[in-house]
Amino acid sequence: MSSTHLNLAHADDVPVAPNDAPVIVAALYKFAPVADPEAWRGPLTTLTRKAGLTGTLLLAPEGINGTVSGDRLGLQTLLKWLRQQPGLADVQPKYSFAQAHTFYRMKVRLKREIVTMGQPEVDPRNSVGRYVTPQDWNALISDPDTLVIDTRNHYEVSVGSFAGAVDPRTENFREFPAWVDQYLAQLPEQPKNIAMFCTGGIRCEKSTSYLVSRGYQNVFHLEGGILKYLETVPEAESKWEGECFVFDHRVSVGHGLTPGAYDMCHACRMPITPEDKNHPHYEAGLSCPACYDTITPEQRARFAERQKQIQLARARGEEHIGRAQDPLIKP
Repeated sequence: MSSTHLNLAHADDVPVAPNDAPVIVAALYKFAPVADPEAWRGPLTTLTRKAGLTGTLLLAPEGINGTVSGDRLGLQTLLKWLRQQPGLADVQPKYSFAQAHTFYRMKVRLKREIVTMGQPEVDPRNSVGRYVTPQDWNALISDPDTLVIDTRNHYEVSVGSFAGAVDPRTENFREFPAWVDQYLAQLPEQPKNIAMFCTGGIRCEKSTSYLVSRGYQNVFHLEGGILKYLETVPEAESKWEGECFVFDHRVSVGHGLTPGAYDMCHACRMPITPEDKNHPHYEAGLSCPACYDTITPEQRARFAERQKQIQLARARGEEHIGRAQDPLIKP
C-alpha cells in the first residue's frame, strides 16, 4: 500500500487526492468540552458510514481524537458536522494519501479520555506547554540546554525518533507520568527547556499539560507532531532518524509521509522489518521474533485458522476483515 503527500494552500480545506493515491487519510484531535459524548455517537456513526469513511473516532468529555480514511466528499461531510459542534470550529486534520482505505471498518467509541493518561486533574483545555512549529523545532532540540523526550511507546520509538531524544520505554501512555516524574527527579540538574513530541500532537500536548500542572516551566511540544514535521521539513534539513509508526494499516511513513518499509505482525501487532520476515521465528499471521516465545498453543491454533481464512479470501479476490484488528488511533 503506497501513499503520497500534497501540500495545502488552505489548511482547513480537504485536499484533492492524486490519481495514484485516491484515498485521503485524515488524522485529527481536539481538546474541547463535550458535554454529552453519547449524544454524538449515534449521529457520527451514521454520518461516517453513509459517507463511506473507515477508521476510528474516540469521544470523551475532553474532546475528540481519531483517524479516518475516505474520499474528499466524505471527509468534507464529516468536517462540516464536526465544525458545527461547540469548541470544534477550528479542528484541523493532518492529511496524507493512500491507494486504498487504511482501515477495514468505521468505529465511533466512547472513552473516559481521548488519549488515556489516567490523570484526571490534567486538562489541556486549561493549560499546556508552548507550541513549537516544525520550522522552529530543529533549533530548540539542538540547544544543549534542552531535554528532548519522546512521549510514545517503546515499539513506536523502535521504528524511528529524533536524534538524541530520551526514550521512556513505556508500554502505554498511562506509564508516562510516573516515568517522567522519576526521570526528572533523578537528574543532577533540572534542564532549562523540556521539549516533547509524539505522532500527531495529542500525547505531547497532554504531557506538557501534566508537567505544567507539576510546576515546570519552559515546557514545549511539537505542534502537529512528527507527522507535521515529516510533512513540512525538507529531508535534507531533518533531524528525524528512521520512520514514523502510524496507527493504521500503513504501519509506518517516512519523510513527505511516503510509505515506510515496516509491516505488522498480526499476532502481536508489533512493527516488523523486512529482515524480521527472514527470521526463523517469523510465520505470517502466527508469530514474529518479538512474540514467538509468548504465543500459546491455543493462540497458535487460532492464528493458523485465521491465516487459512485470509488465504482463502485472497484466492476469492476478497479482503479478509479478520486479518487484524484496526489499531487504536493515537495521533
